Amino acid sequence: QVQLVESGGGLVQAGGSLRLSCAASGSFFSINDMGWYRQAPGKQRELVAAITIGGSTNYAESVKGRFTISRDNAKNTVDLQMNSLKPEDTAVYYCNARLRLRIFTRESDYWGQGTQVTVSS
Repeated sequence: QVQLVESGGGLVQAGGSLRLSCAASGSFFSINDMGWYRQAPGKQRELVAAITIGGSTNYAESVKGRFTISRDNAKNTVDLQMNSLKPEDTAVYYCNARLRLRIFTRESDYWGQGTQVTVSS
């Protein structure tokens, strides 16, 4: 029904950059908040960045000034530009979308399958 497809993960040296992209497809009424989460081995999943349909953003303190989240409402995509990457950024990154399948229904969270980001020292 709804799919979130991520791309852009990979291996990069410390100080380098990656750009993650996520495209939502399927049948739904609207997408509201979108975001990126990450989970490192042995750690809890944490919010990296989020963006509302109007463009308001929220970032984890650890990535402020280095990461930038953006979205294209016409294309139903959300991107995460990651600069000045550090080894501690290594994690599986998950795309999240809070959306309504139909008007007057509650919003539900949908998740991508995750994409690995590895930053070497």
